[in-house]
Amino acid sequence: MRLLVSGGGTGGHIYPALALIERLKQVEPGTEVLYVGTTRGLENRIVPDAGIKLETMKMQGFKRSLSLENFKTVYLFLKSVHHAKSIIRDFKPDVVLGTGGYVSGAVLYAAAKHHIPTVIHEQNSVVGVTNKFLSRYVDEIAIAFEAARSQFPQEKVTMVGNPRAQQVVSQTDSQFSWTSYGLKDDVPTLMIFGGSQGAPKINKTVVDAIPQFNKREYQVIFATGQKRYDQVKEQLKGIQIADNVKVVPYIKDMPAKMPKVAALVSRAGATTIAEVTALGVPTILIPSPYVTANHQVKNAQALVRKNAAVMITEDNLDARSLMVQADKIMENADLRKEMATASRKLGKPDAADHLIKVLHKAIDDHQK
Repeated sequence: MRLLVSGGGTGGHIYPALALIERLKQVEPGTEVLYVGTTRGLENRIVPDAGIKLETMKMQGFKRSLSLENFKTVYLFLKSVHHAKSIIRDFKPDVVLGTGGYVSGAVLYAAAKHHIPTVIHEQNSVVGVTNKFLSRYVDEIAIAFEAARSQFPQEKVTMVGNPRAQQVVSQTDSQFSWTSYGLKDDVPTLMIFGGSQGAPKINKTVVDAIPQFNKREYQVIFATGQKRYDQVKEQLKGIQIADNVKVVPYIKDMPAKMPKVAALVSRAGATTIAEVTALGVPTILIPSPYVTANHQVKNAQALVRKNAAVMITEDNLDARSLMVQADKIMENADLRKEMATASRKLGKPDAADHLIKVLHKAIDDHQK
């Protein structure tokens, strides 16, 4: 298969695509892939590091208020569609997959106009602007949350889950040991992770809660985010940190460590939801209030309704509310087992395989 993938800006658009590519190359070793992203997005580092060829184009989003910048946005979109048509002619893909971000709008629109089979993958429960626009033109639509189904043309939609889930499940036999962080493997571990850049409100709350975490029989590993680590260390001056608590800037190779945690505190991004439900990790979700259409709250609610997670909204987050939920879960092994079972029932551990089937369906339908 010759697969052209487009998605950019955030890890939530990139990591599912990389997980799909990894699985596709396992089951179809002759697969050739080209990734099209933006000039400034995270894909500029992540995609080449994964050994995948990357083409970039300049894009920007619309301003919600009246702005002359929106004229530039339209110009860049039309220019990118022209650029995308050139890329498509040169690469000659069998199918084009879009995983979100403005760049995928230009690429999939161009592919549809060239009558190339097209598929979009929507990771969130609330459909993004780009995918709403593309839904009129693409052949197939793959979703990760049932709540997204009603926001698309029904005849095009297939529930597949998030390919990141299958990638994470494949690493559950990791030999990772918490001793590498100075912690113990036989003590329940709570991981607190506000994203690669860190979340200021979560970080401050954890700093305030550390004197209480120090007294617990469970252990805590707290990742501040690379660029906020020095700020947190400053906030921690004068606060004693016990041996059962570790503060680090970032946790590398998260899929290898997730199976080793008893519970997780995190944002409610689509990739995180895919990972925790695939593994069955009890989770305290703190949705980001700074995302489009408040979609992280809706992502979290899908787990909360099934008793797979609890949610603390950021306006209700403080040391007390965090400790109440952390103690409730970490000090009750039976509750953790119940939450883990409920979480796994929501997981899609073969999501990548299902998405591959959708890609083939789009190709086959064009060949009929």
